[in-house]
Amino acid sequence: MTGPEIMAVVGFGLAVFGTIFAIWKYLDSKLMIQRRDTEKVAEELAQHRLHVAESYVSKAGLRETTDQIMEAISGVKAAVDNMTLRVDRIVENQPRRTTTRG
Repeated sequence: MTGPEIMAVVGFGLAVFGTIFAIWKYLDSKLMIQRRDTEKVAEELAQHRLHVAESYVSKAGLRETTDQIMEAISGVKAAVDNMTLRVDRIVENQPRRTTTRG
C-alpha cells in the first residue's frame, strides 16, 4: 500500500469513527435530558406522597375517630333519654289544677 492509500483508509476510518461518536453523543444527550425529566417527576411524586401522608387520614385513623364520635353520640343519647325520663317524672308529680269556667 502506498502512502495515499493508507491515508485514505485512515481518513475513512476516522470518518466512520467520527460519525459513530457523533451519533453516540447525540443519543447520550437525549438520554441525559430524559433522565433529568424522570428525576424531576420522581421528586414531584415524592413531594406529593409526603403531602398526602401529612394531610390525609389513614383508614385506621378514620375508623378510630369515627368510633370515638359514635361513642360520644351514644353518651349524648343516653343523657337525653335520662333527661326525658326526669322531665316526665316532674310533669307526672305536679298537682293537677282544676279550672272552673264560668
